[in-house]
Amino acid sequence: MTVEEFFNLLIEELKINENLKGYYRFLNNPKLYNFRKAYFCQRLQYVIDNLPENKNINIFDIGCGYGTTAIFLAINGYKVSGSTLEYYFEQINNRLKYWSAYGSISNVELHYENLFDNPLPQNTFDVIITMDTLHHLEPIDQALNIIHNSLKTNGKLIACEENGNNIVNSARLFVKRGNNRVIEFYDEKLGKNIKMGNENIRNFKKWNNVLQKTGLKINTSSVNYIRFYLPFKYKQFSINEVITKEQNISKSNNFLKEYFFHGLNFTASK
Repeated sequence: MTVEEFFNLLIEELKINENLKGYYRFLNNPKLYNFRKAYFCQRLQYVIDNLPENKNINIFDIGCGYGTTAIFLAINGYKVSGSTLEYYFEQINNRLKYWSAYGSISNVELHYENLFDNPLPQNTFDVIITMDTLHHLEPIDQALNIIHNSLKTNGKLIACEENGNNIVNSARLFVKRGNNRVIEFYDEKLGKNIKMGNENIRNFKKWNNVLQKTGLKINTSSVNYIRFYLPFKYKQFSINEVITKEQNISKSNNFLKEYFFHGLNFTASK
């Protein structure tokens, strides 16, 4: 199943599942539909493009949320397990029933658990995915050590993050939380306080530094910046045309790439 096909089925799911609409806001504002679709689809495409063709591998999705990435990969023949601490975990079973009509999802296994309470088994996974999650893991050095230890030799981390150098993102988050980058919250399901990064996004250089300290090396050829234009651009051009223009800018102008692109994707190897 292609990303485009999956996205279209996701939209149909949103029409019948009110619980998802607030999270996946594709139907909330028609003017932002293509803008949000482009970002979602680029990231999902990035994930599957960086998986090996051999589907007989073990994948773990840290911060799996509603299980969207895991479901997409399972339908495409991969075995995926994952964990989350999000309140909407209870909605996952309903989602699995919906998607079972479009492919096998028997290879999806998701749990509500804290990464630090139940560290992943060592030398087990070929790929670990963190979609908008890596900046939430604290202490980050301990989290990366768990990831490093759980990957097999030559195993890969696939990370999709916000770009910490983006001027708009940085200003918005500073107004929202100041310099309070790490917080604690009480998890009622686990009955304990959990430490979490408070939208503690980083730029490429900072991610590279913290990853290297734990033995994970970013594959420089994998680094990908996405979303430069504002929503109005999608009125003038198709989604593919906008993406092509953005990627041309990212290749030709380092300043704009570093400070005005919203998303940062990369892989790192053990």
